Amino acid sequence: MQYILPEGWKTPKGYSQAILTTGSQIFVAGQIGWDETCTFQSDDFADQAGQALRNIMTILSAANASAEHITRLTWFITTKKEYLASLKALGQKYREEIGRHYPVMSVVEVTALMEDKAKVEIEATAVIPFNN
Repeated sequence: MQYILPEGWKTPKGYSQAILTTGSQIFVAGQIGWDETCTFQSDDFADQAGQALRNIMTILSAANASAEHITRLTWFITTKKEYLASLKALGQKYREEIGRHYPVMSVVEVTALMEDKAKVEIEATAVIPFNN
């Protein structure tokens, strides 16, 4: 995996501009903040994001992949204000689940998610290199 940062560009905080890789691709459907029984344990934004990330890691583990294989995360959030207010706690939850690996990321504010209690949904793409 090679991180791409054009010459002269400032290093982004908490994500990468681009990643170049080859291997077997894993596309993880949007995960929300409920557990394996489809039960929300919290209404807190950071807690829900942490659970969504935990769900992604569980799925990747089932495919013999890990956090370092994640190349892209797309976050769908229901309120920018709550997201920004949760950044410190969100960073802690992220590091607990993903560590200090920062793939390409986008965050998109949406009016609603399919599950009424959901505050965040996260899609992931991972690539397991052919030489693993």
